[in-house]
Amino acid sequence: MTGIVYDTDTLDPLLAALLEATGDMTEFMQDAGELLLSATKDRVQVGEQPDGAQFAPRSPVTLARYAKLGLSFGAPLNVTGEMRQHLHYEAGTDSVEFGSNAIQAAVMQFGASKGEFGQAANGSSLPWGDIPARPFIGISDEDQSNLALELEEHLERIAQSRG
Repeated sequence: MTGIVYDTDTLDPLLAALLEATGDMTEFMQDAGELLLSATKDRVQVGEQPDGAQFAPRSPVTLARYAKLGLSFGAPLNVTGEMRQHLHYEAGTDSVEFGSNAIQAAVMQFGASKGEFGQAANGSSLPWGDIPARPFIGISDEDQSNLALELEEHLERIAQSRG
């Protein structure tokens, strides 16, 4: 399994405080999963990476192939909407796993070289050309700020309930 682990100075102290206060952060992790799900769907829709950069554009060869197949040319990762539909998360007591189970997700996240996956039955390369990385899984600066705000709200509710 390939993953991205975030360990930040901003979130770590808040997470530690929440864990100490509750011993079970499942509720926050569910909220974090929903936040990441929504933000990632929005970014994919407009063709933006978590760092704010636009996805690499499609090559002229790809655009010509799409035209031949009658496919639309929306932002990369948006031909069918499948990338957004296959995003999911799983919340635990002290973590949230977030990603996509779409078959092409890893190739979109990390890219692939022409022929990296061998050959098709007709002898053509798989993939038939280089595919640039278009990272879509990750935490943007805005996501990090929103997660910190959500953590603070959870801590405030706990303090008020015990106050």
